[in-house]
Amino acid sequence: MTADGEHGSVGFDRVAVEDVSRHFGRRRAVSRVTFQVGRGQILGLLGPNGAGKSTLLAMLGTLLRPTSGSIRFGGRDLTTGDDSLRARIGVLGHDLFLYPELTAGENLSFFAALYGSTDADGAARRALERAGLIDRADDLVSSFSRGMRQRLALERALLHRPRLVLLDEPFTGLDDRSVGSVSDRVRQLASTGAIVVLATHDLDLADGLVTRVALLRDGRLLSDEPASPGLRARYRAVMGH
Repeated sequence: MTADGEHGSVGFDRVAVEDVSRHFGRRRAVSRVTFQVGRGQILGLLGPNGAGKSTLLAMLGTLLRPTSGSIRFGGRDLTTGDDSLRARIGVLGHDLFLYPELTAGENLSFFAALYGSTDADGAARRALERAGLIDRADDLVSSFSRGMRQRLALERALLHRPRLVLLDEPFTGLDDRSVGSVSDRVRQLASTGAIVVLATHDLDLADGLVTRVALLRDGRLLSDEPASPGLRARYRAVMGH
């Protein structure tokens, strides 16, 4: 499916992580983690640095294979690297994958074409409108603030309308306005039935945004539960500090 139309969500309404581990040599980055997340949910992967959040996201995004265990998306094995499954996944990581020497419009048109859009310029224009950057379409990305780049990169990751959206520390370095913009976009994605998995160590930003939390420490899942008010207090209770 191209960036011009939405992938059908039928059959792709759940991700199931079953007893997943990932080892790097003798180091266990993730150890026997199990959880499920369904369509319309925003799962917060919460924990300190080194908890295994980014490694889990990389496995969900097919960038890493689990050492053991299984990950299923829509009932199909996500670890096989199936291109039809990858086409339903959008990833925003620490690297924004934007070309600073190109304009905002050129960046999005380029990526829309890579996704197979038959109207790359139109897809780029609509994405710029969603990002609130249509008036900066012809400006070089090198002139953008961190917040503007982050909003642009988020729309770059969503051009093909993925059903599984993976966000790794999406609020790092953002001002309040950009935090609000990204948070609103995440809620909008969930409202359309997308599955959103968001890794962050910022509990204040996660509180009120995520609908489910998975608390991680040293690669192990300590708790998987619906989000509730008082996330920071719950985090301290589970983590023991």
